[in-house]
Amino acid sequence: MAGLVLDKVSKAYGPVKVIHGVDLDIAQGEFIVFVGPSGCGKSTLLRMVAGLEDITGGTLTIDGRVVNDVPPSKRGIAMVFQSYALYPHMTVYDNMAFALRLAHVDKSEIDKRVRAAADILQLGPYLERLPKALSGGQRQRVAIGRAIVRKPKVFLFDEPLSNLDAALRVATRIEIAKLHESMPETTMIYVTHDQVEAMTLADRIVVLSAGNIEQVGAPIELYDNPANLFVARFIGSPAMNIIPGKVATTGKQTGIDLGAGRKAVLPVASAAGLKGKEVRFGVRPEDLTVTSKDDWIIEGTVKLVESLGEVTLVYLDNGRSEEPIIAKMPGTHRFERGAAVRVTAAPAKMHAFDADGTSLRHLKS
Repeated sequence: MAGLVLDKVSKAYGPVKVIHGVDLDIAQGEFIVFVGPSGCGKSTLLRMVAGLEDITGGTLTIDGRVVNDVPPSKRGIAMVFQSYALYPHMTVYDNMAFALRLAHVDKSEIDKRVRAAADILQLGPYLERLPKALSGGQRQRVAIGRAIVRKPKVFLFDEPLSNLDAALRVATRIEIAKLHESMPETTMIYVTHDQVEAMTLADRIVVLSAGNIEQVGAPIELYDNPANLFVARFIGSPAMNIIPGKVATTGKQTGIDLGAGRKAVLPVASAAGLKGKEVRFGVRPEDLTVTSKDDWIIEGTVKLVESLGEVTLVYLDNGRSEEPIIAKMPGTHRFERGAAVRVTAAPAKMHAFDADGTSLRHLKS
């Protein structure tokens, strides 16, 4: 089994550079998830690890060996694609065994590996079926099993659940989590645009934007302590509310003037040089609560209410933000459209970002 090191890895297509000097250490046994918007480079980076895309600059090391010029079949990796790519005329057993037969692995060893993978993925009853007799989730599990039997050093998953419906995505995501638990020393890299997959599967998340790494960290770390405005808005659904403000006071805490005579006080002591400067105040929808006291920080009129059963989303127009302020409250609540609503949040849940988008929490004191 192996860890990976990406050292200033870059990719260019002619004059167009799409990956910009990525540095990343992945420990053996880690489950790493690449997330980011379409076109950010996450699939390209994964294909570079797989050897399906050439590396323009920098080095990629797998298990202590530089593999820039090593062909995919010699890297000790196995990749699961978005499409299942199963042979329709072969049974589940034969699909999983095919690569081993091409490698002239002994028949008894092939049978042992296929049945062991089938047990892990709960495919035992389906080994003699053709792919057309399987559900989408079962077909994806066969594709994963085909990778398992090869005993790779590194598993690569390229949006493997995007073709499944919502219920199958949940079921197959649970299977992938179980797979990781059953193979704790196997390194896995997973590409997705789905935040739920990233937050529930990853040991660490790598957030990418325009070919650059914005932040790397444990899921809750990125949620609670985003390094910049991009990560703050990308992680979390609905996205973090952003309101223009100005640094009013500094010291052991930082006060942000939000207008209407309201000031939010953050437990941040690294904004001394920003007094009087424009900043962007942020708070997550789920951290806002309605208040009738004088502790409110945002006031707005109700524009829309979405009652989803488990939660209620209230959209407020505060006259300052480009987008409505969203408050996400558990359970069912009634609000009249056009009514004035005041909301507040705990100081520990508040964020602020300077003109460059850097979190004030990440600025050096």
